[in-house]
Amino acid sequence: MPTIHTDRLTLRELAAGDAGFILELLNEPGFLGGIGDRGVRDLDGALRYIHDGPAASYARHGFGLWRVELREGGEPIGLCGLLRRDTLPDPDLGYAFLQRHWQRGYAVEAGEAVLRYAGATLALPRVLAIVNPDNASSIKVLERLGMRAQGTIRHGTENRDVRLYATAEVDAGADAAPA
Repeated sequence: MPTIHTDRLTLRELAAGDAGFILELLNEPGFLGGIGDRGVRDLDGALRYIHDGPAASYARHGFGLWRVELREGGEPIGLCGLLRRDTLPDPDLGYAFLQRHWQRGYAVEAGEAVLRYAGATLALPRVLAIVNPDNASSIKVLERLGMRAQGTIRHGTENRDVRLYATAEVDAGADAAPA
């Protein structure tokens, strides 16, 4: 998968060296409450998460969650990318950011780049997103990305109701072309 650059961010594949960052992100209260507990409690667990999740997705589908870092300085601040779930008919947009980087527009900027990549490079006609119905901040991000609510579904792996969002058609603009 290519590296993607936006004005402020770089999105790239996760690697073993990102285990410390993944350990921190997956154990933040915002991640645990908004996304769920992935059971990652140490660096070995973070390495397994990278290997069995994003790295396996890159190999199997040609996409996955990318590490999002600040272009200036390279500090990792979150994840954003595409997931392929057996419970959804199309790939879905996923993102999570360290809480100290919330409310700065990074989720929208990274999400726009991923949606452009989905349309221009992967030729995906539609991208979905699922969100906890009480996660107002994440719903706002999806709406700013131009995604529209499709209703509520029971998400199989989480066994909870989530709101489903979808793009009408992915924007294939070239603003965040792969480097």
